Amino acid sequence: MAYRAPAWLPGGHLQTLYSSVCIRIPPVAWRRERLELPDGDFLDFDWVDGRAGAPVVVLFHGLEGSADSHYARSLMTHVRIRGWHGAVAHFRGCSGEDNRLPRAYFAGDSADIEHMLSYVKSLHARVPVYAAGVSLGGNALLKWLGERGATALKLVERAAGVSAPLDLTAAGHTLDRGFNRRVYTARFLVTLKQKALHKAARFPGVLDTAAIAATTTFREFDTLVTARLHGFRDAEDYWLKVSSKPLLRAIAVPTLVINARNDPFLPAWALPSSREVSSAVLLEQPEAGGHVAFPTGPFPGRLDWLSRRLMQHFDIQAW
Repeated sequence: MAYRAPAWLPGGHLQTLYSSVCIRIPPVAWRRERLELPDGDFLDFDWVDGRAGAPVVVLFHGLEGSADSHYARSLMTHVRIRGWHGAVAHFRGCSGEDNRLPRAYFAGDSADIEHMLSYVKSLHARVPVYAAGVSLGGNALLKWLGERGATALKLVERAAGVSAPLDLTAAGHTLDRGFNRRVYTARFLVTLKQKALHKAARFPGVLDTAAIAATTTFREFDTLVTARLHGFRDAEDYWLKVSSKPLLRAIAVPTLVINARNDPFLPAWALPSSREVSSAVLLEQPEAGGHVAFPTGPFPGRLDWLSRRLMQHFDIQAW
C-alpha cells in the first residue's frame, strides 16, 4: 500500500499543516483507565473495547499529543470497526491532568513504554498486542524495542513507528531554524512552556522560570527543562542519548518504520538505510507525506491512509 500524495497538496510543510488544521476526524467514545506507578505517579489510557479474544492495538502519541490527536482518532476508529481493542497510552501530563512528580515525559522514555505495554499485556495475556508510536512516541517505542531486543516479543508481536525523529540531533537543529522555528517550534513551545512554568511553581527550585519564559528554541527548552528533569547534561546530551536510530539494528519484533522524505521535522539525509536496521525492520520512506500527515484523495482529502497501512501491518499474522 504505497503512499502517493494528491497533486493538490504539494510540500511537506503544507501537508503537515493541512492535516493538523483543515481535516477533522470525528471524535471517539473513550473509556478512561488509570495505571498507578511504583514511583507514586500515574499513566492514563483511553480505550475502545472490542470483542472477546480480539487483538489489541496500543498507540503512543507524539509531542503534546493525546487521544484527541487526529492520528489517534483515525487509528482507533479503524480498530473499533475491526472489532479489536485499542488504547491510547498517554505519557505523563498529557491526559488532561498534571502528573504528580517533577519528572515529565520525553522522547526516550522507554521505561514508561515498558510500564504501559506490560500493563496492557497483563489485561490481554492471551491475544496479540500490537504497538504503534507517532513522532516522539515513535522514537520512544523504537528505542524500547531496540533496548529489549528479542525479549520485547513477550509483550508485543508487531510494532510500528511513524514520523519518528530517529536522529534527535538532526531533528532538533532542523526545528530550530527558519520556517520550522517560527511555526512548528513556536506552536509547541506555547503549551510546553505553560506546563514547565506550572511545574516550576509546584516544585520550587527545580526549574529556572525566567529562563524558561524567554526560550524560543527546542535547544533552549530541552536544556532548561527536559535535560534538567530527566538527568541529562543539556539538550545535545539528551538528543544524542535518546535517539532511536542507533538501536534500529537491535530490534527483533517485526517493525514497520514510516518516514516521509519531505517531513519538515527530520531531514531526509538523517533517515536510516536498510544497512542500518535489523532484518525485522521494514523501512518505508515515501517521497511525500509530511509529518504524520499522508493525506489522500480529492480535495479536501482524507487522513486514513496511515491508519489503513498500520492495520495492514498488524493484520499480516492470522489470529
